[in-house]
Amino acid sequence: MATRYDVVVVGSGFGGSITALRLAQAGRSVAVLERGRRYAPGQFPRDVTRADEVLWRQPSRPQAKGLFDVRFLSGIGTVTAAGVGGGSLIYANVHVRPDPIVFDHPRWPRGFSREALEPYYDKVARELDVKPFPASIPLRKRDLFQQAARRMGRQTFDPTEAVSWTEPSAPGRKACQLCAECEFGCQHGAKNTLDLTYLARAEKLGATVWPGLSVSHVQRVAGGYRVHYRDLSTGEKMSVEGTRVVLSAGALGTVEILLRSRDRARTLPLVSDRLGYGYSGNGDFLGSLQGSREEILPWVGPDVATVMKFFDAAPRFTMVTATFNRPATAVLAGMGQPVLGPLGGLAAPMWPKLGPLLHKAFAKGLFNKPLMNTVDPARTSNLFAIGQDNANGRMGLKGDHLDIEWDYAGENAELVSRMMGAMRELASQYGGTFAPLVTWELFRRPFTVHSLGGAHLAESPDRGVVSKEGEVFNYPGLFVADGSVIPTSIGFHPVMTISAVSERIAEAVAHGF
Repeated sequence: MATRYDVVVVGSGFGGSITALRLAQAGRSVAVLERGRRYAPGQFPRDVTRADEVLWRQPSRPQAKGLFDVRFLSGIGTVTAAGVGGGSLIYANVHVRPDPIVFDHPRWPRGFSREALEPYYDKVARELDVKPFPASIPLRKRDLFQQAARRMGRQTFDPTEAVSWTEPSAPGRKACQLCAECEFGCQHGAKNTLDLTYLARAEKLGATVWPGLSVSHVQRVAGGYRVHYRDLSTGEKMSVEGTRVVLSAGALGTVEILLRSRDRARTLPLVSDRLGYGYSGNGDFLGSLQGSREEILPWVGPDVATVMKFFDAAPRFTMVTATFNRPATAVLAGMGQPVLGPLGGLAAPMWPKLGPLLHKAFAKGLFNKPLMNTVDPARTSNLFAIGQDNANGRMGLKGDHLDIEWDYAGENAELVSRMMGAMRELASQYGGTFAPLVTWELFRRPFTVHSLGGAHLAESPDRGVVSKEGEVFNYPGLFVADGSVIPTSIGFHPVMTISAVSERIAEAVAHGF
C-alpha cells in the first residue's frame, strides 16, 4: 500500500464502492480499506458448525472472521456483513424508491426529496441492472402472498432487484437458481453485488482494495487526514493518508470510528455533539407464519419477490415474506411459535450475554437441524415488516466498543402493535398461525439488518454531523457516505436511498478537488 492517496475510502459497502468508482472515474488515486475478506461465488460459508467462518469478531472471540457481524447491543440486535462488497453480499437484493412522504420529515435537510434524488436513483439502477422478478416465471410464494394482500385490501408491488434472473451477466457467473440463499451469500454469482459491479469497475480504473484492515480512528494532518488501522492477520498497527477521506463503514462502523476519533484518540475533537443521536433500525420486525392450508414452498425463488404496503396511515410500514433455503427454513420451523404473553421480556437480563452463546450454539451444531419435526416447513414462512420507527436510538462507546441505548418497545409500541396486527391478519388469510420472532418474546428487543443514522445529514452542526454534501462539519475533506447519514427511518428497504444519497455525496467529493 502507498503511504498517501487522493482518496482513502473506509468500507466497501454501498457508500464505499460507489465513492471508489466515481472518484476513480474522476482520475483520482483511490484506496479502499475493508475489514472483511473477499468472497468469490462458491466460497460463502454454509456449515454453521464452523462458527469462526460464519460469525465476525466478538470481544470474546477476536479470531472469528466470518461473514455475519451479529451484535446484541443494549437496545437492539443488529446484523451486518464483513467482506469485500459489504452488505450487498448478504442483502435480499431489493431496491425500492420510497414514497415521497418519507422525505417530508423535518429531520431531512432542505433539498432532499424523492424528486431531487431521482437522477441518483437512476444511476444506481443502471449500475446494478435492477429489475423485478419475471412475472412469466411461476412462483408459488409470490402468488399466495399477492392473493392474501388482495383479500386484505392491500396494495403490493414487485420491487426491482439486483439479480441476473434468466441469464448470467458475465463469464463465470450463473443466472438465479431460485434457491432462496440471497442472504447467505450467493454461491452462483447471480447477484449483482458491489464487488462484481461498482467495485470491480473501480479496480479496473486503478482503485486498490485492501481486505483484512480494521480502522480505529482518523486524524487530521497537513493536507488531509491520516487513517489509523490494524492489520487483522498480523495485528500490526499502521496508517495511510488521504487528501480526502470518506467513511463508509456502515452506520455502526462509521459512527464508532468517529466516536473513537472524537472521544478516545481526540484527533477530531470538533465533530458535532449530535454524533450518535438519531439511530434507527428502520422498524425491522420479524415474525413467523406456520400451518398454512396450502404449501408455500418458501425455499423456491428469491428471498423476496413482492412487497405489501401499509402507508395509508402512521405509523407506516411495508411487509414481505422473507424466505430462506430449505435447511434454514426447517430449523426455523422447528423452533415452533412460543408466545409468552405477560411473561414476554422476562429473559431481558440475559440479552448482553447472547453473543458468546450464539457462537457456542453454532459450533455445537444446535442450529444445524430442527429442534422438533412437528411443523411442516413447506407450509411456513418468515414475515418481515419494515417500518418508520422514531429513530431515537443513542449510539455511544461502552468501553472500547459501540453500544446503542434505546427503549424501542416503549417508544415504538404503536408501530409494533400495527405490524403484529398485520402479520396476524396475513397468517389468518393463509389459514395459519402467527408469532413474533422468539427473541422478541424473550427479550423485547428487535433485530435489524437495516441500521441507519447516527451521523445525520443536516444544514448545521447543531442538527447533525455532516453537511448536505456529506462533509463532516468543521473538517473539510472528511466525508461520510453510508447509512449513518440517513436522518430518519425509511419504512421501505433502504439500500436504494442509501445508494442514491451516496451517489450524490460522491459527486460532491469529486467536485471538491
